[in-house]
Amino acid sequence: VCMLCLQAEVDPDLCGPRLEQEGLCAHLFCLLFSSGLYQQPGMGGPFIGFPPEAIRQTIGQAAQKDCFVCGHSGATINCWQWGCNRSFHLPCAVRGECITQYLPEYRAFCFEHRPQQAVEATPKKDTSCIVCMEDVDKQKCYRTLVCPACKHAWFHRGQALRAGITCFRCPLCRDRELFCLEMQILGIQIPFRRPAWEDNDAFAALGERHNRCDARECLCPGGREQAEGEGPWQLLLCLSCAAQGTHRSCSNWPSSSAIWECHGCA
Repeated sequence: VCMLCLQAEVDPDLCGPRLEQEGLCAHLFCLLFSSGLYQQPGMGGPFIGFPPEAIRQTIGQAAQKDCFVCGHSGATINCWQWGCNRSFHLPCAVRGECITQYLPEYRAFCFEHRPQQAVEATPKKDTSCIVCMEDVDKQKCYRTLVCPACKHAWFHRGQALRAGITCFRCPLCRDRELFCLEMQILGIQIPFRRPAWEDNDAFAALGERHNRCDARECLCPGGREQAEGEGPWQLLLCLSCAAQGTHRSCSNWPSSSAIWECHGCA
């Protein structure tokens, strides 16, 4: 169990990996967002620069604070707004409509003091989220956001966790710079990884090139899957579908032509 959020089973994208040392256990982002806990320059270790004694001190102080969302003690994250006494656990942030900025200062804000979008726009009647196609709220709010560049793309929170830093942009106008900056300020975490959909077998198969001869009778001594860079056993792929192939000799194709189409496409 993380000693800062008091939970073991949490979304790793939200709280980060679990770190352990000297009987202490804490999630990476729980450390970074904990108020009054700072990394020591040049100090390494499992807690990446957070001294174990400082972590223990933060845990002791948090035992006197109740999370305004769940009501349990041990809340280590304070609202960044001066004079605000609200504290919360990192896994409780979304439920309490808080904003946690996954930027170098790692600032956190309660629902009352969180940053708001400055864009003067409201969704039209029956506007749908451009990502999930479900209806959005009738105004900007914690759950509903709008692209600051085009001011027409409305969507719900969440797409950044799947898109990753390389593909996260406005789904409508494709703006990336202004869109990413504002979303991070509004508490959208953009993981530094490739898109989640690229990790499945179906996506990997899209990058595979057809690599066999599909002629009715393959004449190649090495078989249908043997291919050479040139000559009679050079493998040609259909110009239109690229899903069928043939050796030059198997289709009696002239060596001067690099263009071939299968029977279905021709």
